[in-house]
Amino acid sequence: MQLSVQGRQIDVSDAFRNHVEDALGTIFNKYFGDAIEASVTLSREAHLLKAVVTAHVGRNIQLTAQGEAEAPYTAFDMAADRLSKRLRRHKRRLRDHHKAESGLESIPAQQYILAGTAAENEEDVQADGGQPAVVAEMTTEIPTLTVGEAVMRMDLAELPAMMFRNKAHGGLNMVYRRPDGNIGWVDPRGNQSE
Repeated sequence: MQLSVQGRQIDVSDAFRNHVEDALGTIFNKYFGDAIEASVTLSREAHLLKAVVTAHVGRNIQLTAQGEAEAPYTAFDMAADRLSKRLRRHKRRLRDHHKAESGLESIPAQQYILAGTAAENEEDVQADGGQPAVVAEMTTEIPTLTVGEAVMRMDLAELPAMMFRNKAHGGLNMVYRRPDGNIGWVDPRGNQSE
């Protein structure tokens, strides 16, 4: 596993790096072997330290967990515990998904990041005829998944929403986290092939 441990405006000691490596190695070996790559970022947020753990465990499967505490070890341990609980909860589905992944299809798509409409950007937006300014343009892939697999991936990566091609009918669908904590699913009738 390729591991990156970074501190944002904080020095990270070798002892902390070893603690992270041992803890993540134990977690990944316990649940499904080894992750492809993982990164841990430690940063200061007000009076607390925040640890964010991101792991790439399979093709297009990202895990993200975070923890906040007054000490770096405690913050990391909280994030690692959340990661471990999430892996335990989804272990069977991940294992089944890896078996079915050989036939996994995806379609290429463009992804854009648009500038917010803050007061300072309003002049730029109006100059473009009311269109927001494009800050970044990237390519991404839209995977072909079942609704359950899409919800699992969204949950594992702590994403607010995820677009996917529905394996049942081939149409584009979206799952998203609602403000009330439930999951929403958008399945436009126009995308269903009959």
